[in-house]
Amino acid sequence: MSTILVNDLSETETFGRRLGALLFPGAVVALVGPLGAGKTHLVRALAEGLGIANPDLVSSPTFVLIQEYPARLPIYHFDAYRLSSPRDFADLGVHEYYESGGVCLIEWADKVRDALPAEYLEVRIAIAGEQSRRIELLARGARYEVLACGAA
Repeated sequence: MSTILVNDLSETETFGRRLGALLFPGAVVALVGPLGAGKTHLVRALAEGLGIANPDLVSSPTFVLIQEYPARLPIYHFDAYRLSSPRDFADLGVHEYYESGGVCLIEWADKVRDALPAEYLEVRIAIAGEQSRRIELLARGARYEVLACGAA
C-alpha cells in the first residue's frame, strides 16, 4: 500500500493526471471515501491524464449511474452511491465494461466490492484537513502494483 498526502486541489489534480496517464486498456480504479472527499474531482483529473478533450464534462453520475467519455482510452465513470447491492451494479453490465478495453472509474466502490474484478486499483481518499487529503493506493494484482508505484 502506498500513501500520498495532497495539500490542496492543485496537488490532487497533479496526482490524478499522473495516475491517469499511466492507466492501461481494461484498467479498473475503485474509488472509496466519504461524501466531500473529492472522488469526482479526482476522476476529473484522471480523465485529464487520459487525454479527455474537455474535463469540465466530467460530473458525478450519481443519478444516471454511468457516464462515458472519449479519451486516449474510453472512460467509463460509475457511481454506485445509490445502488443497494453488488448485484445491482453487475446488472448494469459492468463486466462487459471491464472487458471493453476502456478504463472503468468507480466511485463508492466499497458498496459493490463483490462485483469488482479480481484485479484492480483501490484508491481510498480520506479528509485530512480543509483541502488536504490522504490518498491510499491498494493494488490488487501485479499490474496494479506497478501502477501504484508509478503514481505514488
